[in-house]
Amino acid sequence: ARGGGREAMAAGPGGGSGSGGGGAAAAAAGGPGWRLPGRVLELVFSYLELRELRSCALVCKLWHRVLHGDENSEVWRSLAARCLAEEALRTDILCNVPTYKGKVRAFHHAFSTNDCSRNVYIKKNGFTLHRNPIAQSTDGARTKIGFSEGRHAWEVWWEGPLGTVAVIGIATKRAAMQCQGYVALLGSDDQSWGWNLVDNNLLHNGEVNGSFPQCNNAPKYQIGERIRVILDMEDKTLAFERGYEFLGVAFRGLPKVCLYPAVSAVYGNTEVTLVYLGKPLDG
Repeated sequence: ARGGGREAMAAGPGGGSGSGGGGAAAAAAGGPGWRLPGRVLELVFSYLELRELRSCALVCKLWHRVLHGDENSEVWRSLAARCLAEEALRTDILCNVPTYKGKVRAFHHAFSTNDCSRNVYIKKNGFTLHRNPIAQSTDGARTKIGFSEGRHAWEVWWEGPLGTVAVIGIATKRAAMQCQGYVALLGSDDQSWGWNLVDNNLLHNGEVNGSFPQCNNAPKYQIGERIRVILDMEDKTLAFERGYEFLGVAFRGLPKVCLYPAVSAVYGNTEVTLVYLGKPLDG
């Protein structure tokens, strides 16, 4: 799960080593299974889980083509129906993720229920963080998967009041996800980088690294507005977009370590949604 580029084998994320389906895939490759028509293979694959599909994609060119030729095939449609909550599929949470394969990938890149402050929980839709009304606490969350290579984009938006501090950005595994008081937790040390949407400041290593976007009278963030975050581990940069407007590069010279999408919040009962989009589209 540490490298964004290696995830593209199947749906992209967190499928593990594939040991669960590797034996079955290898056995089928040695028998008549690999010669089945593509439509039949697609129906068979629609019953498998992501780990098994990851192994199947390595068996032969035909199997790889069946799995990756159509991102809205019955394979990915069936897997999405099994692993995603109905709310995520029937609402506009994933409206900018057009394919079922992309939706499965987004789910595996969502907030981690095991890597967040004790004062937050991930809602049943699988993509939205809810912060409990705890006084004098700043609380954050990281995603399940981080990136040490490749280019990646995701959307983040607040569905409740920002409060005095609301930060989006990235963090290493060592960055704290909870602290006392109402502070800009993301960006408070050398393990995280953040943009405080309340005052339009960039934060890293406990210091303000200037205002963002770098323009006169930059508009304030509006509740429900989707911010697109773009992490480029090749150029070692973090950039942001709002709507269809590129706001610029916020941070340069990022370290060559595993970096996770992250947020931190202070307002009680506020909610933040994060959806992984995949490789950013240039232009």
